[in-house]
Amino acid sequence: MKANWRLPSRGKHGHLAVKLAVSILLVGLAFRLLYSRSEELPPGVGNPVAERSEVARPAESDDVSPQFDSTGAEDENAGDDECDLFSGDWIPDRSGPVYTNQSCPLIESHQNCMGNGRPDNGYMYWRWKPRNCELPQFNGRRFLELMRNKAWALIGDSISRNHVQSLLCMLSTVEQPIHVFHDEEYKSRGWRFPSYNFNISVIWTPFLVKAAIFEDFNGVSTSPVELHLDKLDTNWTSLYPNLDYMIISTGKWFLKTAIYYENGRAVGCHNCKKEDISEKGFEFAYRRTLHNVVNFIAKSKHKGLIFFRTSTPDHFENGEWHNGGTCRRTAPVKEGEIELKDLNRILRDIELSEYEKASAIAAKNGVNLKLLDFTKLLLTRPDGHPGPYREFQPFAKDQNAKVQNDCLHWCLPGPIDSWNDVIMEIVASAS
Repeated sequence: MKANWRLPSRGKHGHLAVKLAVSILLVGLAFRLLYSRSEELPPGVGNPVAERSEVARPAESDDVSPQFDSTGAEDENAGDDECDLFSGDWIPDRSGPVYTNQSCPLIESHQNCMGNGRPDNGYMYWRWKPRNCELPQFNGRRFLELMRNKAWALIGDSISRNHVQSLLCMLSTVEQPIHVFHDEEYKSRGWRFPSYNFNISVIWTPFLVKAAIFEDFNGVSTSPVELHLDKLDTNWTSLYPNLDYMIISTGKWFLKTAIYYENGRAVGCHNCKKEDISEKGFEFAYRRTLHNVVNFIAKSKHKGLIFFRTSTPDHFENGEWHNGGTCRRTAPVKEGEIELKDLNRILRDIELSEYEKASAIAAKNGVNLKLLDFTKLLLTRPDGHPGPYREFQPFAKDQNAKVQNDCLHWCLPGPIDSWNDVIMEIVASAS
């Protein structure tokens, strides 16, 4: 934590008084030196030269880094200098983003808000500031040095894909990555930074468990999802042993109509309306899935750094994704002005509960499992979504056109870039 040091100011009319005070001080010192056996200055009398000097910087060997507990947040039993990176405020930042939609070709069209014609740009000029400490800005060159000869994966749904674009764009200011692989639908992809032998990938697995999904490009389902809650998706578990760093997450996909299977038989469903299958609700499947996922990690004896990220809040107003919900705000709001929606709260409560239980097991097994809970950071940013500008020039032909709004994903550049500031601070502190 940086101290706020201020030098005293002096007016023109105070010069005489200052000289008089200095004279009295010198006489007092002389008297004290004559009649005291001690050669030191008395308590309470400082060195005038030292008082006018700048505060000495700590030596390079001094450890002034924030200390983090296993969640990556503040240890409540530690000193005042320690830092909770996840509680803070958005403050104006005139410097703006380190990349733009023109300098980074890696932004997918649905998150390219400026390229799609969003008329305002104020949402890009804010910086996340933890309340009790300084958070350094993401340093792409230092990050790549830390990642030399390493492999990193972001594992989950489209928010993970949103995040990997942000990270790649910030790193591309140092070196352009080479695209090295993709699946048939370009949902799982990988890149390499050749100068650093650093590989980063995004692995598409929205449920983290084996799933049969029946829906079109716009997310409209033609049949209930079939979820095998006791079978982790091999799309990510097959890569898991060879990863040095990973961020794993899931979330709102569990709100979809689904039938749940364990040991090969249906054990319940969510909103399936089938007489021969009992209604269990999405909470049942979410808790079962996360329990299996985090326990697999906690018992794996993996030697890398594994982040479990909570799901992200959306900001649909006057509806939701499929019934006309919008997000028209153009600036952050203050804490308390927007409350976490009930569905988001249910998901987050389950996430935190399962993480807490698994983290104790992970610690015993030497697994470095940390929590990324960006809920407070994002809840106050309803201005950061594409809204109608998920598509190119949505109102070019009709200013009153009814268009699909995206109030779940994040514009790039945008608030999600601050995730990388936080992640780098944790990674650097753990290195």
